[in-house]
Amino acid sequence: MKVAMVICQDTPEVIWNAFRLGNMMLEGMDDVSIFLNGPSVRYEESDSQQFPLKELARIFTLSEGQLFA
Repeated sequence: MKVAMVICQDTPEVIWNAFRLGNMMLEGMDDVSIFLNGPSVRYEESDSQQFPLKELARIFTLSEGQLFA
């Protein structure tokens, strides 16, 4: 299945859940793309111990997920 997600918020929990879902779908051999729009482009600024956004994004791209901004 091909899935595209669009994230338009800068809320760390929303971005974190999108990357988690994308990574789970990639494990199931789906094609996943995430498009960061507006304030979500600055997701790295919201990286924290509670919401490790940089690490999830790294795993997503290394697992052949497509990340657009």
